[in-house]
Amino acid sequence: MKRIFLATTMTLLASTSVFATEPTAMKSAMSDEALMTTMPGDAVTVTDWYKQNVYDSSENKIGEIVDVLVNKNGQVSAVIISVGGFLGMDTKDVAAPFKAIHASMKDNKWWLTMNTTKDALKSAPGYKYDKTSTTWVSDKS
Repeated sequence: MKRIFLATTMTLLASTSVFATEPTAMKSAMSDEALMTTMPGDAVTVTDWYKQNVYDSSENKIGEIVDVLVNKNGQVSAVIISVGGFLGMDTKDVAAPFKAIHASMKDNKWWLTMNTTKDALKSAPGYKYDKTSTTWVSDKS
């Protein structure tokens, strides 16, 4: 019993010294990249894009953004657009480069447009979300 008590006491003493140095270690581990002191002036939230309609240049709805893809460098690289169908039935998900979506303000809301047509989106390669790998894969399995 004395050995267990002694071992527990020694472990607590050793861990106390580790915890005592942790704030210093945490402070040195935090770099200037870890936290921001101001918000970027040109930043928009993902909610300005996600689940938003996309229109063609004639203001016809051609799809809805159902996902925003971020690459390993943290940059938004693509969007997944759901096109066609009715009430979620027979829709097709296609990928488009993020830079193909043009955003502007209309009636105090974000207005997203693409220089393409609904038919062009419908004929583009389709993708489906694979929950197992948490990635988008070709729907031509």
